[in-house]
Amino acid sequence: MALPRISPEEAASYIKHGENVAFSGFTPAGAPKVISLAIAAHAEGEHRAGRDFKIGVITGASTGPSLDGALARANAIAWRTPYQSDKELRTAINSGRARFFDMHLSMVAQALRYRTLGPVNHAVIEACDIDDEGNAVLTTGVGCTPTFARLADKVFIELNARHPKALRGFHDLYEPADPPFRREIPVYAASDRIGTTVLKIDPKKIVGIVETNVDDETGKFRACDETTLHIGANVAAFLAGEIKSGRIPSAFLPIQSGVGETANAVLKALGDNPDIPSFEMYTEVIQDAVIDLMREGRIRFASGSSLTLSPEMRVAFYDDMEYFRSKIVLRPQEISNHPEIVRRLGIISCNTALEVDIFGNVNSTHLLGQKMMNGIGGSGDFTRNAFISMFICASTQKSDKISTIVPLVTHVDHNEHSVQVVVTEWGVADLRCKSPIERAELIIDRCAHPEFRDMLRDYLMRSRYTHTPHGLSDAFVMHEQFVKSGTMHGKTA
Repeated sequence: MALPRISPEEAASYIKHGENVAFSGFTPAGAPKVISLAIAAHAEGEHRAGRDFKIGVITGASTGPSLDGALARANAIAWRTPYQSDKELRTAINSGRARFFDMHLSMVAQALRYRTLGPVNHAVIEACDIDDEGNAVLTTGVGCTPTFARLADKVFIELNARHPKALRGFHDLYEPADPPFRREIPVYAASDRIGTTVLKIDPKKIVGIVETNVDDETGKFRACDETTLHIGANVAAFLAGEIKSGRIPSAFLPIQSGVGETANAVLKALGDNPDIPSFEMYTEVIQDAVIDLMREGRIRFASGSSLTLSPEMRVAFYDDMEYFRSKIVLRPQEISNHPEIVRRLGIISCNTALEVDIFGNVNSTHLLGQKMMNGIGGSGDFTRNAFISMFICASTQKSDKISTIVPLVTHVDHNEHSVQVVVTEWGVADLRCKSPIERAELIIDRCAHPEFRDMLRDYLMRSRYTHTPHGLSDAFVMHEQFVKSGTMHGKTA
């Protein structure tokens, strides 16, 4: 029997107040775009009628404005996990209108299977092809979609003609068994395949198919500037030095890279450095820089959970899919971020920080320790298990008014035991096998902006004769100065 075609509004009518809805994709890549808008409109109608309507929202990672933004504007989100980047949703979270709990991305599917997140009443899944037996070809993002589809009571498909059916074959969909039956995950190289290329969904659960033709809501990355180019060059020079010293194998190791302009600059620098051999990636997000370096022969293979490409790069990719077919695989985030595989493959991780303290603790998520920015994402999955874990950031923000190197971070996402290397545009601090005071001296001398180094040294000297010399009364003086005056300048810590 043919699967029924329905409208977005009909799909939204099945979803009730208090239920949990899981959405496919990973970043805006592969995220639904029309059923979510219909749910938001339905919520607004219910609110106008004086009825409550809020749902729990589970995704792979961030989404686009037609999902997180629309639902946040409609005040339709009761709770949200695991990661977000939408401005309107961020406002709802920080004002208390929506509950948010931050999770390591590798843990989301497992938490659902362990039943700690509650039921999945509905799953909304974007696909580029599906047959009447429920065999679906996903689009550009996988996330937790296999687990969502298996656990959901009802499934809705957004069949998006904007993505070609020729994406069949790029995916490798696999779910590990739960304890006590779990075995090793048999990924021994970035290019290994262990699962299926299509998502098998019980057709009895599929309520209907909504036909769409809407592009992914990913934007274009800004060009690298002088600061990000210096950061990238510092990362590449450090890793080239590690190869020369023998601490990294001469064949190099797979790279994991975060998302954004700074991450793109790092990848560009690795590609440009003649002392870095061609390499593979085992990461979450495959973005524009990866595609460019593949064309140049500098990246041999990339495993990720999404193709998060700018609109122009996505068109170019689809025009030349056969070239990339043997070079890219898209996996569930539970596999792309799995600690077992990260440790086995010897991943070099490179993620961004909001702030780093002089002892090597990293804050990735909270502004001034209070307001949620985006979330920890997968940075913890890789950092805790990497062969080498690096964090990168510009040394200042807000036109040099804020130092990102501080006496004590206002929120800890990655502690000193997991953070091995810190890189800014000024240099590299290799923190491995260093005492707290040694770490502090390295970070101040090599990573902090020169205009803030004396303030940080003064702070360190005042309590120097303890193992970890924190001044309990003035650890946050730089932050307090910024809150009062809009700058961290003008007062010693």
